[in-house]
Amino acid sequence: MPTWLSIILEIIKFTLPALVVFFTVRTMLEQHFNHQTRIKSLELSQQQQSTTLPLRLQAYERLSLFCERIAVPTLILRLREENMTAAGLKVALMLGVQQEYEHNITQQVYVSDQLWQIIKIARDETINFISLVAAEVDPKADAKALSDALFKYLAVQESSTLNTALLAIKKEAGVLLGNG
Repeated sequence: MPTWLSIILEIIKFTLPALVVFFTVRTMLEQHFNHQTRIKSLELSQQQQSTTLPLRLQAYERLSLFCERIAVPTLILRLREENMTAAGLKVALMLGVQQEYEHNITQQVYVSDQLWQIIKIARDETINFISLVAAEVDPKADAKALSDALFKYLAVQESSTLNTALLAIKKEAGVLLGNG
């Protein structure tokens, strides 16, 4: 056999097993690193969940409180003053709704876009309701006249967007907690 052929065969005898070992080790290391990456990713996800869960729950609580605070009866009890006119009460009620909204606007970061849209609709509907009823009351009348008119319309109203918003908040919080 020529010497160059025997040299090539000797090189192949040593190189082939080395290549098999190299690729086997490489594959095993890739699998190990992929597994470690998945574990780290899962740990990070769980850590983020434990950090954001309380913030999200607090957002649902605050938005529930927001809905309660912009309910017309609550607003009237909180904002109506002696010697106030119907026009003054209307402005106070509308400002009260807007101030509550602005106070809670940052909560949108922690809730779904769909829930935030429901909250905005509830706010808008509350302001529209106040405006529509106030349009039927003499602006110079006593604030009690507007209060009575608002309570009268609320008594015949079947459901409100605030109730819908509260149900949506409860549903989304329930899903977050695994109850929904």
